[in-house]
Amino acid sequence: MKIRYLSEPDLVNPVMIASWPGIGNIGLIAVDTLRRSLNTEQFAYIEPWDFFYPNKAVIRDGQLLDLTFPSSAFYFKKTGRNDLIFFIGEEQPADGGRVYAEGNKAYAMANLVLNVAQRFDCHRIYTSGAAVAPIHHTMRSGVWAVPNSDNILDELKKYSNVLLMSDVEGREGSGNITGLNGLLLGVANRRGIEAVCLMGEIPIYLQGFPFPYPKASKSVIEVLSAALNITAEMDTINQLSLQSEQELSDLYEKLPAEIRDQLDRLKQVSASVSEGMGAITEEDKKKILEDIDKFFKRGGEQH
Repeated sequence: MKIRYLSEPDLVNPVMIASWPGIGNIGLIAVDTLRRSLNTEQFAYIEPWDFFYPNKAVIRDGQLLDLTFPSSAFYFKKTGRNDLIFFIGEEQPADGGRVYAEGNKAYAMANLVLNVAQRFDCHRIYTSGAAVAPIHHTMRSGVWAVPNSDNILDELKKYSNVLLMSDVEGREGSGNITGLNGLLLGVANRRGIEAVCLMGEIPIYLQGFPFPYPKASKSVIEVLSAALNITAEMDTINQLSLQSEQELSDLYEKLPAEIRDQLDRLKQVSASVSEGMGAITEEDKKKILEDIDKFFKRGGEQH
């Protein structure tokens, strides 16, 4: 389990932004879009051998030439004030066919990422993921925030469209973040490093779908841009969001009228900072998910 350095950048008071795949790849798309828009440079990577199986074998003329593995890479950008380190993990190291990392491999990777953060004296770490929320796909995604220190609470409350996860109605001050996007907060806390997870809202009826949800990624980028005092190129994410919403609208029209009526109730639910989320019950949410699941198990046919 090693970190390979390609260079040793001279960074000033850096902040790290890290993400791995998750529901809708919301955090991964947000962090990688921001990284690309800033023209970052790779300076290190985590060796994959202890974490992943190869995802491709390169064969030519019957001979195995190479094996490729999921990338776990570090990038940097000098800003002149608070320099930035980005970590992009293409896959979470999971055992036994699990989707999200847990156990020894997850803990080992979290510590390797934090080794880099401490090597360059990062004073804060941001991670990002998804918040499954009772909202409609035509609504703007809010951003739930979970800090590992109460020193950050007042700062987070100042950002537009941000809600502390502990303040979300019905959660009774608690919650959980699955996988490394959440685990990193706890490990960082043990090392005395401030960390925040920013989670973009995805509608509850899309949480099991195997496609991205860039509208939520856009909301996360907006918050990160404000927190880091940077300007991100938004054309790409705007285009992805519009395309995704059109595809969802087309799919929506294929749903039976009774399911659409249930989902339209979510338009009355505001998961925004100011209004809370009290328009539907847990029983309502359960029925929505059951009805959608039945619809797709029938092959998307209306009866």
